[in-house]
Amino acid sequence: MKIFADYHTHTIYSHGKGTIQQNVDVAIRKGLREIAISDHGFGHLLFGVKKKNLPKMREEIDAINQSTNKIHVKLGMEANIISKDGKLDIGQETIEKLDILLAGFHFGALPTNIRDCFRIHGNNFLARYFPTVDRKVRVINTDAVVAAIYNNPINILTHPGAKANIDTKEVAKAAAKNGTALEINSSHGFLTVEYIKIAMKEDAKFVISSDAHRPEDVGNVSKGINRAIEAGLSADRIINAE
Repeated sequence: MKIFADYHTHTIYSHGKGTIQQNVDVAIRKGLREIAISDHGFGHLLFGVKKKNLPKMREEIDAINQSTNKIHVKLGMEANIISKDGKLDIGQETIEKLDILLAGFHFGALPTNIRDCFRIHGNNFLARYFPTVDRKVRVINTDAVVAAIYNNPINILTHPGAKANIDTKEVAKAAAKNGTALEINSSHGFLTVEYIKIAMKEDAKFVISSDAHRPEDVGNVSKGINRAIEAGLSADRIINAE
């Protein structure tokens, strides 16, 4: 199994350690044909991309694409799911400026209102200590992710299960119907082998990513590949594999 693209990489525009060009240079050295720069959505309190920087990122990526035929660079964003009805922390106007949209749970992004703040953030915090709350918030988390998939053109759902407990089967059903790939994240360990096996039964597609926060980690996807192989996942189910 060979991975030809890494669609989940971060740069100094959020909390990565390298520039767009540095990520691209490493990707070329490692033989990748595509890379996406997918820094965090605007709503992340600590690491979100500043809105004023998005045009600058677009300009930089367009210039790189015009200067080389060794690789194609996509402008992406890892948006944050911030409500039970699946709202993201970026709007349609921003989505239309992207080449690829990633989204997932990150508790550094505040929900849109106090009710969602308690239902999502509060319950997920309490779930660490109380099993009954964990069972309750699993339903809430799943509803939010499924709604996000149906209400937004999400290409990749990032590290499902890593930040919040979810029902993988229900999420995989929604992903399969809407053409959203489930990420096998080589940094977080999710999807797990068990989750991959569950999602496979629902005809979902997958993507293997590095979630690189340093240039040298771009394309480091061996852990994800190993989990895919262990689960019996074939390359034709993985959108960036051949």
